[in-house]
Amino acid sequence: MIARADRLRNGSDFERTRARGRAWSAPLLVSIVLPNGLGRNRYGFAAGKRVGGAVERNRAKRLLREAVRAHHPRLRPGHDIVFIARNALAPETSFSVVGEQVENVLRRAGLFNQESDPNGLGAA
Repeated sequence: MIARADRLRNGSDFERTRARGRAWSAPLLVSIVLPNGLGRNRYGFAAGKRVGGAVERNRAKRLLREAVRAHHPRLRPGHDIVFIARNALAPETSFSVVGEQVENVLRRAGLFNQESDPNGLGAA
């Protein structure tokens, strides 16, 4: 579980990150990153009504949270990161597929520490 202090909980934090941040997309999700100057990463997760009913939206956010939790220790600190589930994230989508796409957008955003980059590409 991601610690309470490491979560974006205010709507204003989400809006600021979405308005000023830089976005990277994958078929199942969009990631928006904004430096925060706090020395730690904070994460927000969203799924719109196009993803499905409440059960499908909550499942999509749980999958995203778990994928991010696995990568959290290897990420450079100091960013607000919002993950938005796209409607292609169907109920039958597996965790491994979501995990690969989360890793892909984090790598493209240059958020992995150089020594822990899974593909050895380093920060951009």
